[in-house]
Amino acid sequence: MSHYKIMLADDEGIVIDSLKFIIEKEFGDSCTVEFAKTGRSVIELAESYRPDIAVMDIQMPGINGIEAMREIRAGNRNVVFIVMSAYDKFDYAKEAITLGVLEYITKPMEKTRIVAALKKAMEQIDKERDKRSNDLLIREKLEMVMPIIESGLVYNLLFQEHFTEDIENYKQLLNLTADHAYMLAVVCGETQEGNHMTDAVGSSVKLQEHDHVLREALKEAYPGVVLGMSMSNKLPALVPCKEKQMSYGDRIALIEKSRELVRELRKKTQISFRIGISAAAPLAEARDAYKEAVNALIMTTGSVAHADDLPIGCAHEETYPLDLEKKLFTEVKNGDAVHAVATAETYFDVIEERYGDLLMNIRLKVLEFVLYAEYFAYNSGGMTYAFRDRADYLPTVMEMKEPSSLRKWFADRIGEACRNIGTKAAEKSQGAVEAAKAYIRNHYSRDISLDEVSQAVNISPYYFSKVFKEEVGEGFVEYLTGLRMEKAKELLTTTEYSMK
Repeated sequence: MSHYKIMLADDEGIVIDSLKFIIEKEFGDSCTVEFAKTGRSVIELAESYRPDIAVMDIQMPGINGIEAMREIRAGNRNVVFIVMSAYDKFDYAKEAITLGVLEYITKPMEKTRIVAALKKAMEQIDKERDKRSNDLLIREKLEMVMPIIESGLVYNLLFQEHFTEDIENYKQLLNLTADHAYMLAVVCGETQEGNHMTDAVGSSVKLQEHDHVLREALKEAYPGVVLGMSMSNKLPALVPCKEKQMSYGDRIALIEKSRELVRELRKKTQISFRIGISAAAPLAEARDAYKEAVNALIMTTGSVAHADDLPIGCAHEETYPLDLEKKLFTEVKNGDAVHAVATAETYFDVIEERYGDLLMNIRLKVLEFVLYAEYFAYNSGGMTYAFRDRADYLPTVMEMKEPSSLRKWFADRIGEACRNIGTKAAEKSQGAVEAAKAYIRNHYSRDISLDEVSQAVNISPYYFSKVFKEEVGEGFVEYLTGLRMEKAKELLTTTEYSMK
């Protein structure tokens, strides 16, 4: 049963006694009652007593009831006010309402109105208590679930085992609005020797004992950080940032903060740490950014290394449209032909505008990108690579004198590579089904099984059964039986064979 602390504020002793009598008789042990008779003493009592309900007279000696309520509300936002007054004045009522007063009762008070007002206040308090309890329960559950969601995002970005909508869902769950981030590679060991940590295996086991210490320290040091799961002696982490490129001053501050964190973790865990930091990058490039953070540690011997301090990766001249290049190959890898073709055309327009007098270089870049796009197609779509397939590419490109022709060839080849990425897996399944149907037609007269046909087309029985039904519209057994029935009908009408 809920318990309520009630504070009475009135300068008349008879009013206090009457209210106490009514409350104790009506609510018994579910309430405790304290009282004060001046505005100042009411404020002081409210600070120490922390009432759930305050029954206040507006006209009190010294500080009036309205002022007292304002002071009490500043220190206790959950208190419920019930106002009493011998004066039925609208301006008092209006100001009381702005302070969140539940009821306004005119003296002399009726017992039924007082009881009804207190019950209403108790109901409101119960609702708020239930809400706070539920909020705490939800928060506790979130604190258990959030690390799983965080590691899910980092895992999907690092291993690229995701669809675009998956990342958007993770971002919404984590309230992640930034489109850029830098990656941390947090590496531990017994001691540091040169650019590597000793006893990686032993330290990774020891790290499990201090996992919460590490995570709390990282959360405090890098606001908004999204933590992955520890892998061996490494922990990947993603730190959102609004800017596409970190300023020199921010980079220095980040490095200093990271160096201090390494020292602090050493004291708390007796484990040595190093932290590699990548440059800021779009979330879609988190995998490359993490490699950059790891490489920063490999290339140095310091406890903290930032990729922007080191010759990591490929630098591009300022006029080169690197953003379009990255966008193009993200779309190619996704098999997004519509957007990839549009980006390819935009990319070509930009390099033609900026490097129009370097036709040979444009040809080389076009050829490079087409071959790179087709590399993805061959490796992701089940295509068969033939060494002679692209023998005409170089002479074709070299013969093109007009940029418009080169632009069209470029866009067409990019689009074809994307379509191959999206369709070759399906074509492989279709080809296997056609081969299976041919095998069944050639061997239907003997006892053939699903396993035998699956082996003949080199696909596992479970997967073969699935794709066969999707393509043909019926299962293997139904198809085989139907084929035999059709052949039997044909024999009955065209031969003299007996029914037997």
